Amino acid sequence: MVFTKYGNAFRWIIIIASFVIVSLILWKTYEFFQHFKEEERTKMEHWSLAQNEFVNSEIDSNMGELTLQILTSNKTTPMIVIDENGDLDLYNNIDDTKMTDSLYVKKLISNFEKENNPISIKIGNSIAGTIYYGNSPLLNKLKYYPLALILIVILFGAVIFFFYSSNKNATQNKLWSGMAKETAHQIGTPLSSLIGWTEILKSEHVNSDYIAEIEKDVDRLKTITERFSKIGSIPTLKVTDIIKETIDSYDYLKARSSKLIDFEIITPEGDIPVNLNKQLYSWTIENLVKNAIDAMKGRGKLIVEISQLENNVKVSITDTGKGIPKKDFNKIFTPGYTTKRRGWGLGLSLTRRIIEDFHDGKIKVLQSQIKKGTTIQISLKRAPNYV
Repeated sequence: MVFTKYGNAFRWIIIIASFVIVSLILWKTYEFFQHFKEEERTKMEHWSLAQNEFVNSEIDSNMGELTLQILTSNKTTPMIVIDENGDLDLYNNIDDTKMTDSLYVKKLISNFEKENNPISIKIGNSIAGTIYYGNSPLLNKLKYYPLALILIVILFGAVIFFFYSSNKNATQNKLWSGMAKETAHQIGTPLSSLIGWTEILKSEHVNSDYIAEIEKDVDRLKTITERFSKIGSIPTLKVTDIIKETIDSYDYLKARSSKLIDFEIITPEGDIPVNLNKQLYSWTIENLVKNAIDAMKGRGKLIVEISQLENNVKVSITDTGKGIPKKDFNKIFTPGYTTKRRGWGLGLSLTRRIIEDFHDGKIKVLQSQIKKGTTIQISLKRAPNYV
């Protein structure tokens, strides 16, 4: 309970703490990089002084052991020495075969200048040459360490996000299932009672037209109960003609909708077999048609169209309503999202669950224009032909 109450604050504390720790690591890495870079420059400056000493020793034939040791100590830092005439004097820790290419040498010198400021070799008051040097292999590896660290942090964050997201989805699914089963259970009790009262009315010789209308509503309640029951568990799919099922739902809604709505249905000839759960599919069509009618405020044109492209079946519901902003194309399927004052934001999220989770299909806003209308499209896979 405590974790649930303070869970959001706790997550933010972890996120901020992680950010601070990573920032400190990156800063310390940068400091170490700069320190190491300064040490390499100091080493190259010492090499410059040793080279100066070496030139002077050639003149007086007296070179100290320390000078020789410094000149031979550089085993890692790539360097090029250009004499006072601009010619290549010597180089170290660079591939010999590449140094025969003058263009390569010029490019290398340019790269070294970008990495480090050149060091002049002075003999007396005159400049005898210039040292161009690059970063050592270790320094180059260290340079990319922060990027690797950032990548690791991003990957780690992605793993946490997907874990949290999947955990949240699993919790939502359990909630959906629990609510659906409980709703089906709650409806079942008065429904059984209504069926009993209907039989009593028949025995009392009540007007059969009244009883027929009551039975229609009882059958409707049975359908709703079955829908909620199937939402709470994995539904059974059967190969069914999607055209017939769509027309049945279409006719039911058309008969009970405003006469100011101009209904139209467009279907190909013949049957189109699809693996469907009839109750859940009809619920989907009803949700989409009712939303379209609400968007048109009870006045406009509604078109239901079924088309087939190879092995895919498309069911499109088009209205002439208020339209949906493009930024909300995906939001409308999110649980809790609604533009209605008294809406719960569950209809379209249930629709997506029915189509994508139970029927392995896709549902999306195909197109929409503000004050002109919207088309929502369902895509399902065609089943093998059936008898």
